[in-house]
Amino acid sequence: MVKVGIIGATGYAGGELVRILAKHPQAQIVWYGSKSYIGKKYYQVYRNMFQIVEDECLDDNLPELAKQVDVIFTATPQGYLASILTEEILSQVKIVDLSADYRIKDVAIYEKWYGIEHKSPQFIEEAVYGLCEINRSKVNADTRLIANPGCYTTCSILTIYPLVKEGLIDVNTIIVDAKSGTSGAGRGAKVPNLFCEVNESIKAYGVASHRHTPEIEEQLGYAGNCEVTLNFTPHLVPMNRGILATAYATLNKKADGSLPTQEEVRAAYDKYYKEEKFVRVLEAGECPETKWVEGSNYVDVNFVIDERTGRVIMMGAIDNLVKGAAGQAVQNMNLLFGLPEDMGLDLVPCFP
Repeated sequence: MVKVGIIGATGYAGGELVRILAKHPQAQIVWYGSKSYIGKKYYQVYRNMFQIVEDECLDDNLPELAKQVDVIFTATPQGYLASILTEEILSQVKIVDLSADYRIKDVAIYEKWYGIEHKSPQFIEEAVYGLCEINRSKVNADTRLIANPGCYTTCSILTIYPLVKEGLIDVNTIIVDAKSGTSGAGRGAKVPNLFCEVNESIKAYGVASHRHTPEIEEQLGYAGNCEVTLNFTPHLVPMNRGILATAYATLNKKADGSLPTQEEVRAAYDKYYKEEKFVRVLEAGECPETKWVEGSNYVDVNFVIDERTGRVIMMGAIDNLVKGAAGQAVQNMNLLFGLPEDMGLDLVPCFP
């Protein structure tokens, strides 16, 4: 049985970790960390856990927690883990970090986009970027630190990755237009996220400055073995969960001057995802929708070739709290401890 501690257990991503791990056959949560609710029963914070979780919320004492568990999930704001992580802690416990502290390999880029000083850059190189479908081979029993990918990045990268990897698109022409539900902004009270502010409205934010941009560029750059610069624009939509990413890129012409065919593009997706349980490549003509992945660890992807413009439109949908956060973190935990990757993640999408 894997003993688990969660720092940030009362945020949205932390709450989703609790929901998933509560039914995981090989995991036991022994520490529900929360700054705001110390001493409160967990079910008093999340009433859906009444008569399911009777434990009290504890503090976020990471050094003490490291002595008691096998793995720690840190569902915390950017900069938290980097400010307290030490070699002593990492020598005692594995960590799956849901923040961005160790996702970006260039510390200068991290500090530029996040506007904070990185307090423990010595661990960046060691951290494994935990996008399992791409980096599975790097996540094993010897791995100490996982940088769990961001929600927008998970959706965007998995939607685009096969076509970059196979050289089918011009990486300098990529545009990503993404929409997310309000849970992506976290559980903290913020005026822009109040019901009256978001209901019956849609808005772009972080235009040309969103912090997930360099993460997407870096990972797609690894895929194409080149530098990638793209446009990424997120939008807030009035729904609880879900991300829909629509990406555009110019197709690279073949030697005879023709565009890749529908079959050739489809073959690229099948090459990388046919054996992937959690990536579902939809049938021709079907567009991903957030409602068909809600509450699950699935990513639905598909594409349309626009022969008139010589571009391809790539689409992907995820639940931002599951595959975009907690579900992916549990995938990584399973790999770290040699468990079946899908253990505890057989979550059928909820509908309606």
